[in-house]
Parts: sequence; C-alpha cells; structure tokens
Amino acid sequence: MTKTTTWRVLAAAAATTLLLSACGTTGGDGGDAGGSADAGGSCDLAIGYMGALTGDAANLGTNMLNGVKLAVDEHNKESDCKVEIVQFDSQGLPDVATPLAAEAINNEKVVGLVGPSFSGETDATGAAFAEAGLVTVSPSATNPKLSTNGWDTFHRVLGNDSVQGPQAAAYITGTGAEKVFVVDDASDYGKGIAENVAATLGDAVVETDTIQQKQTDFGPTVTKVLAADADALFFGGYYAEGGLLMKQLRAGGWEGTFVSGDGSLDAGFVEAAGADAAEGAVLTCPCAPSPEDFTAAFKALNGVDPGTYSAEAYDATNVLLDGIDAGSTDRAKLLEFVNAYDEEGITKQVKFDETGEVAEVVVYAYTVKDGKIQPGEPIE
Repeated sequence: MTKTTTWRVLAAAAATTLLLSACGTTGGDGGDAGGSADAGGSCDLAIGYMGALTGDAANLGTNMLNGVKLAVDEHNKESDCKVEIVQFDSQGLPDVATPLAAEAINNEKVVGLVGPSFSGETDATGAAFAEAGLVTVSPSATNPKLSTNGWDTFHRVLGNDSVQGPQAAAYITGTGAEKVFVVDDASDYGKGIAENVAATLGDAVVETDTIQQKQTDFGPTVTKVLAADADALFFGGYYAEGGLLMKQLRAGGWEGTFVSGDGSLDAGFVEAAGADAAEGAVLTCPCAPSPEDFTAAFKALNGVDPGTYSAEAYDATNVLLDGIDAGSTDRAKLLEFVNAYDEEGITKQVKFDETGEVAEVVVYAYTVKDGKIQPGEPIE
C-alpha cells in the first residue's frame, strides 16, 4: 500500500489514529513530530519542515506542518524506518530563516526538507540548500523567480504566480470589471503576484499602491481606491493585512469586487475583515480543496480541519518519504530520486521539470459566503 493512498485506511480507523496521536506520536520536544526513535524502529533519519509557526502568517504554516505530520504518521505506522520531523519556525521572515537553514544543513539526520513555505525565506535560503545538496519541496512558495536561480535542490508542488496571476486576472475580467486597482504588501510574494495580475490586466488597471506588512491603517489606500472609482481590487499579500484592508474599504463605502491570492486564503482573512465585510471576497489559489477522506484522517490526527496548503504539504512530504522507502537515505540519493519523481498525489500528479516546477497546475477560486470560505472551483 502506498503512502498516497493510506489516508483512506486512516479515515476508516480515525479513532485509532487519534488515540495514537494522544500517545505522543505526533509531537514532542526538539521538533520530533513524526514518531519516537524507539528501539528497533528508528533509521535515524529526519525530514525538516521550515515555515511560519508563530507570527502573522502562523495559520498558514501550521496548516502545512499538520499535513507533514499526517504523512509521517502514516509512514511510521507502516515502515520499520521511523522518520522524525524537525521543525524550523521561520515566522515567514527571511532574516529568521537564514540561520535556521544553517541549522538544517548542519543536522546530519535531516535528508530532505518540506519548505521553505514562503517566497522571501525561500529566496534567502535557496542558495545555501543548493550548495549543501539538501533537497527542498515547498508546498506554497509561489514567486516565479525562485525556479530561475539554477538551484537543483529546489522544487514546489503547486503552480507559481506567473500562472496564478493571469488566472486571477481572468477571473476579475470575467466579472465585467473595467477599472481595477492593484495593491501589494511589498513582500516578495505579494509584489510578485500583484505584478503578474497587473501585467495581464493591462489598461484595465487604473492605479496601483503598496502597503506594508503589519500596517493597520489603510486610510490613504482607501481614499485612492474611491478616487479612482475602481470597480474591482486585487490585493497581493497575506490574510492579516488583506482582511483589514477589505474591512476598511467597505467601511469607506467601496462596493467593488475584492480579489486576493493564496496568501489571503485563510479563515484569518474573514476574522480580520469581519464576516459582513468579507462577504463576496474571492481568494485564488493553485491549491486543491482537500478530499473528504483526507480531511477525516487529518482531523483525527490534528484535531482541526485541513487548511490552505495542508494537502500540498502532505504531497510534498510523501515525495521525500517515498524516496526514503526506495532506499534513498542520504541527501545525494534523495535529491536524485526527487528530481525523477512522477507519482499521483492527492492534489495532482506530482512530477517536476528541470527547474523544480510541478508539471500539473490548476488554479481555484474560493469565495467567502456567510462568514466562511467555500470550497474552491477551478478557474477556466
């Protein structure tokens, strides 16, 4: 039985899984979230996870870590090689991620890494991982430039913003919008996707603006949007600022269509905006809605439903675990295995080109309705 299908078995045995998780197989000091190295069961190998577990983007990072936990938990129940998880909490910040990358590289047990999770931290650490030969598979870093650096260790299991941006723009055009205001949060991710959207929309863009992460007063931007008489707005950035921006736009009387990318695809967006203001917002993502059986197994283990990137993190982890099971138990062999990978995941067929881009990409539009983000539909 392959790891990409065992979640069906777990869903049928949810109670057993939950009991095991309570016994400590998914947590512990020092970042061991994948099972203890008990006698006769450990092969002394670990998979790293790097992403935001604290800070403004912690919801997204935790979604991914929980997907990693499920994949490792399943693996460790079936394999004599009990793999550990070593967590690196980057807070999504490049300057925090850089020394953590050195820690991961210097940890000889870590043969592969899920992440880094965000584009800025990936850009800051990619060269070091490439030099060390430590293979990385990101569930979420989408800046297109990341795959142009010649890092043979870099891979991602979702489409980049050069695909998502035009699809988001196509959605906006499909609403009949003629005057679009584009805002970014100055991050590598936010600026990148906003530029892709704006380039695709062309003359439909009436004005652009840049805000900053952790900013809370968007009055000047609201004034510009109203003055431009925009009937749609695209925001490139993360849910904390995106939600507040939408709240203040509605409070200022703006009634246009609000569209944002995957960085805003989190319940924290609705919380920051308020249910009434968030109503009708459209959040795009090259990430698939979670299958029902996966959702059941995920919730049994983690106590919460999957979130944005949970399923992608599960797929990314299984790429590395499949390699370990195939005997690729050192960094060089695992890198070679990942570069040649071509297997069905739960989100898509996972296969990488020579730059680390995944071959299959579908972009979905998720709509906020009645205070909740509804399951996404593919953008045609």
